[in-house]
Amino acid sequence: MEINAAVFRKVHEPLTIELIEIDEPRGREVLVRTSATGVCHSDLHVVDGLGRFPLDRPMVLGHEGAGVVAAVGAEVTAVKPGDHIVACLSGFCGQCPQCLGGHPNLCTGGLVTRPDGATPRLSQKGRPLRQFIGISSYAEKMLLHENSLVKIDPELPLDRAALVGCGVLTGSGRRCAPRVSRRDKRWRSSVAAVSVFRSSRVRESVALARSSASTSSKRSARWRRMPGRHTLSTAPRTTR
Repeated sequence: MEINAAVFRKVHEPLTIELIEIDEPRGREVLVRTSATGVCHSDLHVVDGLGRFPLDRPMVLGHEGAGVVAAVGAEVTAVKPGDHIVACLSGFCGQCPQCLGGHPNLCTGGLVTRPDGATPRLSQKGRPLRQFIGISSYAEKMLLHENSLVKIDPELPLDRAALVGCGVLTGSGRRCAPRVSRRDKRWRSSVAAVSVFRSSRVRESVALARSSASTSSKRSARWRRMPGRHTLSTAPRTTR
């Protein structure tokens, strides 16, 4: 099926809103209608050429996504159509040594993405696109493995919930890991969330996030140490 997505093609170039194809959910995959997504420095690093991800083909960025389940594969047991979910960048297989050792966040099993030789989840005119961290939330729909999402209370606003997928987890993890220096520059990451009523909002949120990042050095040290602290949204209610 065709959807709109913000496609990254070249370092230092703006993302472009384009029509792409997203596959039907297979096996343990879940098709999600994206309601909100975040703009994290990990996404901006790719645009700025500072990421560690391959750039051999166009890519749909975004990994802080929240939305509503639209369809599920035949083997899915965790969610059903209509459920509200948050995408989780720490997808896990549950079978590799890291998972069995109690560290699913370090999973090496690769279960949550499709093999390179399989039909791609995202494509354009028959050519595969890269799915950023197995999520690609800068699109009207996401195709995720059920181990890459978490079901949430439907009363939780999705534009706030989107930040849980990375910003909140990162901030919480840093506070729970005192062995890591708080002077680490990653504490200065700026995270913004924007409801995706139209895909063009992604471009606006990228600009806003970049602007926020450029002024972060002027804020207090406490402000800089709090990833996920800044929320931008097109929804009527906006909080910080």
